[in-house]
Amino acid sequence: MKFSLPAFLLIFGLAAHQPALGMEASEPETQAPAAESTEPAIEPTEPAAPAAEPTATAELAATAEAAAETALPPRLPLNELRVFAEAFDRISNAYVEEIDDRTLLENAIKGLLSQLDPHSAYLDKSTFSDLQETTTGNYGGVGLEVGMDRGFITVISPMDDTPAEKAGIESGDVIIQIDELIVKGMSLDETIEAMRGEPGSDVVLSIAREGESQPLEITLTRQIIQVASVRERILEDGFGYIRIAQFQSATGREVRRSLEKLTEEGELSGLVLDLRNNPGGLLQTAVEVSDVFINDGLIVYTEGRLSQSEQRYNASTPDQTEGIPLIVLVNEGTASASEIVAGALQDHKRAVIMGMSTFGKGSVQTVLPLSSEIAIKLTTALYFTPNGRSIQAEGIVPDIRVERSTVTKLKSNPFRIKEKDLAGHLENGDDIPKVKAGDEDEATDLSVTDYQLNEALTLLKGINILAKGKDAPKG
Repeated sequence: MKFSLPAFLLIFGLAAHQPALGMEASEPETQAPAAESTEPAIEPTEPAAPAAEPTATAELAATAEAAAETALPPRLPLNELRVFAEAFDRISNAYVEEIDDRTLLENAIKGLLSQLDPHSAYLDKSTFSDLQETTTGNYGGVGLEVGMDRGFITVISPMDDTPAEKAGIESGDVIIQIDELIVKGMSLDETIEAMRGEPGSDVVLSIAREGESQPLEITLTRQIIQVASVRERILEDGFGYIRIAQFQSATGREVRRSLEKLTEEGELSGLVLDLRNNPGGLLQTAVEVSDVFINDGLIVYTEGRLSQSEQRYNASTPDQTEGIPLIVLVNEGTASASEIVAGALQDHKRAVIMGMSTFGKGSVQTVLPLSSEIAIKLTTALYFTPNGRSIQAEGIVPDIRVERSTVTKLKSNPFRIKEKDLAGHLENGDDIPKVKAGDEDEATDLSVTDYQLNEALTLLKGINILAKGKDAPKG
C-alpha cells in the first residue's frame, strides 16, 4: 500500500486538529511493537537516483502546493514535509527488507512522539484497549508501573497485591533483562509488551538495585491484574487507615465508603492516608479524593497551549472527616494523581505529609483520535497545586521526612529496677487515678513491619494528646 505526498500532508494536518477525548494524570503506557516484514535487498553498490530524475517522490512533490491549499492548515512547514516525503520514499525503496507503507507511517508517528517526553505515545487499537483496562483496574501482567529514566527502564512502583509487589520489586529498580531479552535499546512499549503474557506463565526479570553488587533475578508468575483501588482498617482504637493503590474511575466513591466503614466501628480521632507507591491514574478522581478532605477552595489547576487545557478544579462538598488530624504517607513511588492529592492537602494545611519526596510527574496527557481505532496520547498541560507550585520533575517534599527503615528492638536490662521493686516502697492508693499504659506490643509490631506507618500513628497520637491538653484542668 503506497501513500502519496498529499496523503502524508492530510494525515499530519488532521492530526493537529482532532478534539480531545479526555484527560488523565497518569497511566502505565503500553503498546505492542510494530509488525515486521521482509523484502529482497538491493545491491549495496547501486547509486542513488539523481535528484533531477523523475522519481515517484518528485512526481508527488509536484502536487504538494495544491494539496497544501486544499487540505492543510497554513502553518504546516511545506518544505520540511517535502524532505520527510523524500526520506520516506528512500526508506521504502532502499531499505534492506521490505516494509509496508502503513508500518513506516506508524513508526514515523511513534518517532515524533518519542522525542517529546516519556509520557506521549502512539495508541494502536490494542494499546488503547490496554489503557482502558488499566484505568478500570483489570488487565493482564505482573503489576509494575515503569518509566524511562536516562535511557533505563526504571520501576516507578509495584502495584498492591500483584506478583511484582509480592516478589519484593521496589521503586527505583532498573530492569536490565526480561527472560532472554536484553532491555537496553528496547523502547518502553516493547519492554511492557515483553512482560505481558498468558496468565500462569512465568517471566524472569533481571533487576539492578542500588546497594546490590550483582543483578537480582526474580521469577514472576503472570496473572490477571485486578487492582483493589482502596482498602481500609483500624490501626488502634480511634485511629483509621486508608490505602489508595491507584486512582481508578470509582476511587472517589470507594474512599467515601471506606470512611463510612471506619466510623461505623467508632469515632475517629485521626486518620492515615497511604499514597506510597501509588502511580496515579485519573485526574478527575484525584480531585474527587481531595474533595473528601477539603471544605472549599482550589484543589488543582492546569495550564497548556490549548484553551481546553486550562482548567481549575475546586472543592464542592464539605470535609467528610470533619477536620480530624490527617497524615498522608508518600514516597518515591508516589506519582501524578497521588501527588495532586498530597499537594492540595499540603497547601490547604489540611494534612501533614510524611515520608520521602515524591516522583515528580506534573503533566497531563490527552488522548487525541487520529481515526476510529488509533489515537495519540499527548502531553498537553502541566498541573499546579493551589499555591501555584509545579510538581513536574520536583515532586512533593514531605513536611516530615521519614525513610523506610528496619527497627531492631534493644534488649532490656534485666538488672534495671523501679520504685515498686524497692523494699518498703509506698503503695499507690486505690482512690488515686492511675496512668493508663499504652499497648507496647502492638506499637512494637507495627514499628518492625512498617516503620513509616508507625511514625504516622505516633504523630497522630501526639496531636490528640496535645488537643486534649487544651481541655485539661487549670490551677
